[in-house]
Amino acid sequence: MVTTSPSLLPQDDRSHWVGLRTLILLRWTAIAGQLAAILAADWIYGFDLPLVACYLVVGASVLANLLAITLLPENRRLSETEVFLTLLFDLGQLVFLIFLTGGLSNPFALLVLAPVTISASALRLRSTVMLGGAAILLITLAVFWQVPLLRADGSALVIPPVFAFGFWLSIVIGILFLGLYSRRVATEIRSMSQALMATQMALAREQKLTDLGGVVAAAAHELGTPLATIKLVTSELIDDLKDQPALLEDVRLIAEQADRCRDILRDMGRAGKDDLHLRHAPLGAVLREAAEPHMARGKRVEIAGSPTLGHPREPSIGRRPEIIHGLRNLIQNAVDFARSAVWIDAEWTESTITLRIIDDGDGYPASVIGRIGDPFVRHRSAASPAADRPGYEGMGLGLFIAKTLLERSGADLTFANATDPFLPPETRPERSGAVVQIRWDRAEIEAPAATALGLNQQIAE
Repeated sequence: MVTTSPSLLPQDDRSHWVGLRTLILLRWTAIAGQLAAILAADWIYGFDLPLVACYLVVGASVLANLLAITLLPENRRLSETEVFLTLLFDLGQLVFLIFLTGGLSNPFALLVLAPVTISASALRLRSTVMLGGAAILLITLAVFWQVPLLRADGSALVIPPVFAFGFWLSIVIGILFLGLYSRRVATEIRSMSQALMATQMALAREQKLTDLGGVVAAAAHELGTPLATIKLVTSELIDDLKDQPALLEDVRLIAEQADRCRDILRDMGRAGKDDLHLRHAPLGAVLREAAEPHMARGKRVEIAGSPTLGHPREPSIGRRPEIIHGLRNLIQNAVDFARSAVWIDAEWTESTITLRIIDDGDGYPASVIGRIGDPFVRHRSAASPAADRPGYEGMGLGLFIAKTLLERSGADLTFANATDPFLPPETRPERSGAVVQIRWDRAEIEAPAATALGLNQQIAE
């Protein structure tokens, strides 16, 4: 069973994710938009703006960009604090420019949402809350203190108080909603990315183990004959050297070491020669291979197969790493939560193969049964009910890996409870826990009919 260390998949490690080049390009875009808005208000609409102050505020952003380009390498990844301070500077610069151009009378006040949205997508929750709070505070101050927006005739552009309040409220709600929405989406994307990375790691490891098993099995077959010859010759020498004790001990040592080599190879490669069983095997054999690591954990694991609709022959399926590892994860989860027994039932028809993994535990909680298979990558506290299971990392990532790998093989998975989990223990049937049903089209995983042994292939250097 592959256990993914939490250190490999950090929960919220987002430092050094945002590149300096990205923020510089965004700031150049903002500068261009601000200059365009100022020039349009001055030349086209004839508003009397404090142009010197406005250009100085825009110039501060230009200067900040030039300093960043000059002093820092363009490919630098900014830390959490550096990104936060950069966004805080951009927010302050934008709000000060809004203060100089009419406050909430300026429709561009809505752009204060941009720094908060970027923060929610890239920074931790604490930084996003601080930046969002600063945005709400600054935009609220702009309601009461601003330079009036004057027309060419000297009259001020004043919007009704109800519209000003509505605009302020919409900005505040936008900050809260877009911040939460962006953070939720970004967190889910990161969680899915981390879980997929863990899935690829698990599949790569399982593939290496499968390849290694084939190499060891081939080695066991090829070395079997020489070891048997050594064993035969040493047996004859033992009979011939009974009157020479010194040589007899050496020959016996050679015989013992030959036996040891034979046992080691037999344990490492039980499949024998690189035959069809290294590539595909009967369904029951694959299920036993997947369940083997959990057969001696103090819970009864029963494997049963039954044909349906008049198809008695047990199907032979590919021994693909994603199938074995996915089933192994599901069986581990069932054994973890079972009270005393786990049942693995297999059924097959002419067109489908169906597996059901059932335990006698409490079943899936109602609060998560609709989300099983999503990557709930999180640590459990010491008070968690699962904390007394050593080595158990918590439901979520293991089931996600299993679901992803099995769906990759063409399976359709369904999660359910065998009975109502709220029934008292004395009224529950034996198979009362969680049920996982895996269904394939036979054409997806069934191995082609063949009988010949495969030849040992030379290992490419």
